Amino acid sequence: MIYRPLISRTLFVLALLAGTLTLSAQEANLDAGKALFQQNCGACHNRNMKDNLTGPALGGVQERWADYPEEDLHAWIRNSQAMIDDGHPKATELWNQWKPTQMTAFPSLTDEDINNVLAYINYVYTGADKKVAGDSGLPVPEPIESDNTGLYILLAVILGILALVLARIISNLNYMVQVREGNAPEHRRTLVEILTSKGVIAFVIFALVVLGGYTTVNNAIKLGRQQGYQPEQPIKFSHAQHAGIQKIDCQYCHDGARRSKHSVIPATNTCMNCHKAVKKGTTYGTAEISKIFASIGYDPNKDVYIENYDEMSTDDIKKIFSSWIANNYLQEEGANVDRAESVVEEQWEGIVEALTNKELGDDRIQGPINWVRIHNLPDHVYFNHSQHVAVGKLECQTCHGPIEEMEKVYQYSPLSMGWCINCHRETSVQFQDNEYYKSYERYHEELQNGTRDKVTVEDIGGLECQKCHY
Repeated sequence: MIYRPLISRTLFVLALLAGTLTLSAQEANLDAGKALFQQNCGACHNRNMKDNLTGPALGGVQERWADYPEEDLHAWIRNSQAMIDDGHPKATELWNQWKPTQMTAFPSLTDEDINNVLAYINYVYTGADKKVAGDSGLPVPEPIESDNTGLYILLAVILGILALVLARIISNLNYMVQVREGNAPEHRRTLVEILTSKGVIAFVIFALVVLGGYTTVNNAIKLGRQQGYQPEQPIKFSHAQHAGIQKIDCQYCHDGARRSKHSVIPATNTCMNCHKAVKKGTTYGTAEISKIFASIGYDPNKDVYIENYDEMSTDDIKKIFSSWIANNYLQEEGANVDRAESVVEEQWEGIVEALTNKELGDDRIQGPINWVRIHNLPDHVYFNHSQHVAVGKLECQTCHGPIEEMEKVYQYSPLSMGWCINCHRETSVQFQDNEYYKSYERYHEELQNGTRDKVTVEDIGGLECQKCHY
């Protein structure tokens, strides 16, 4: 089935850890091991390999399989249920610990895959990864400086006052010259006459045209990439909880980032990989997770997907989730029985508001969650996530900031053309052990003989117009 339950990740890596204890990080492919860990384990296990999370800590568990041969571990990984049916003692012990959740079979995993995952887990567990500056070695950009609009306004006022003083002085000097030459006018020009003269009016019009043009162009450039944009989402999804506390890797949900142009918004069945087991949130209880269940058609009362869900009426759907919300609320310590009905109604209204689109006249609960897009580049700009993530090996935080600390996501970087160009000029390309850049023989030779200390994105054509504007 699509859902990969907790046991599939827990026991999969438990098995890996014991199989080849003498394998060193140098003998295995750590990048491949990390990718396998992220795809299969990272959603439920702490990435420090030492602390329990949704699943147990993965570091140091090789002792659990120390009394069994490596072949048993591989058999467990590829078909755990068969070993349970055969009565294998270790398989039975693990089944009793984690049942009734079954482990998904992994028949396509090779011994090399297993060794790579083991090497990566040991690499993190022993602290070897702390000896380098992050996975990518690249700096996370700092937020841009605060707005200086107030300072500019103050300077404009001061300059305006100085201009008036100078205009008055020049007028007086001109009058004195005219008096000396004997052709002075009957009276000196007043300040009002000076300010309403043709020269001053022409200058003011010119200044307004320049200021208006600057403001129009500047706002047009910023259109669609407002830094700090933080819209309300249909579900109160906390990246601080999922990516920060739970240590779920970004690419587990946004799996398109490593293999396509778009990072993709995760489908609801990705959420269900965890929330089929985790049915109540630590902050909002059933309020937000019930929206996921209602979207995909999952009955949390019976732990089953609802048949013919698309054909159900809103009233029938309401009965299912009203029962679920009420039962859970009444089980809470100190729950007020008289308030139960209002809690059910509040949470149901939240489900309806999140999953229906009144602007389009769509009042159906069933269907995908309408997340609000935050990061949006102009249509004439080409950006490929896989080029930066898989080839460039950039961390998500390089562009998106400390996403693991955000309760509600906002646009961290300006995403301007100048910001991208500066990044390409300053960022070093990771040539080491990167097959993608193997063809740049001259750069490799210069790095080896010391005539070059780094290769930037600019050096390999990262500032060519066609790279981003095609």
